Amino acid sequence: MEILTREDEQKLHTITLVVYILQAVSLFVGVTALVAIIINYIKRDDWRGSAYESHCIWQMRTFWYALLGYIVVSMLVFAFGLGVLIAGVVWLWYVYRIVKGILYFNDGKAMPL
Repeated sequence: MEILTREDEQKLHTITLVVYILQAVSLFVGVTALVAIIINYIKRDDWRGSAYESHCIWQMRTFWYALLGYIVVSMLVFAFGLGVLIAGVVWLWYVYRIVKGILYFNDGKAMPL
């Protein structure tokens, strides 16, 4: 495992916060979630072994599970009139994941995976 400099640690801190912000903005402007997940994959190796690795994994899972919820579940049950309800539940779950992640991040805690 590579030892990070203070500067490297600060960069990871900043980019982790940026991804959380992009995810939060995506609640209203969906395309920013795509930017966030692209950043996650590009910076994934940099996060590995750092204090921010669990946040990267948390952010990626949040994106993929929300996408799964919106596309698969919502579309499948839309025919039964439950699509809007399920989409609302997924949206609230997404908000919860972002808020929990930011709070843990702010407290300097790793995410429970």
